[in-house]
Amino acid sequence: MGAVTDDEVIRKRLLIDGDGAGDDRRINVLLKSFTKWCNSSVSQEEEFTQHQRMLAMLAQCDFSMGRTLMVYDMNLREMDNYEKIYSNIEQNITSAHEKIGECKKEIQRAKRIRKNRQEYDALAKIIQQHPDRHETLKQLESLDKELQQLSHIKENVDAKLELRKKQFHVLLSTIQELQQTLENDEKMENDENNQESATDIRD
Repeated sequence: MGAVTDDEVIRKRLLIDGDGAGDDRRINVLLKSFTKWCNSSVSQEEEFTQHQRMLAMLAQCDFSMGRTLMVYDMNLREMDNYEKIYSNIEQNITSAHEKIGECKKEIQRAKRIRKNRQEYDALAKIIQQHPDRHETLKQLESLDKELQQLSHIKENVDAKLELRKKQFHVLLSTIQELQQTLENDEKMENDENNQESATDIRD
């Protein structure tokens, strides 16, 4: 409300004082001259001269008021223009912020692509250090053949080991039987010696 009141005061001041070049004083002089002219008793020639002078002063005031109104209208148009410029600036600022946001997203996307590319290059180098699929299959076939050979060797070794176990078992059994036989023979020999000794004692 204070701003509006100030604008109204300024507008009224401009309407009265024109562009500030003393129009209010001119109006006051005109009013005083008009009052004096109404109350004076002068000759018609002097009255006509005063009348013409007041008309000239009134024309000057009217011209000044018209010029003031033109300046006022021009100022209004300038204010509208400034508001449009301000609105365009705000839109440009908003658009700039949006573009900055998009640029930041593009930068993040570019960084992610670069990181993925670096990881891909590193992985490609690791893959290049290993043999290709054909070479790998050949190595697998060679290893498979070697594994089969080792399997056959293992089977042969297992068979020989089983045979040696059986032979060792037979050998142990034979040794045990032989030992038992020797023990039996020794026992029989002792029994016979004991019987001969007993016979000699009786005789």
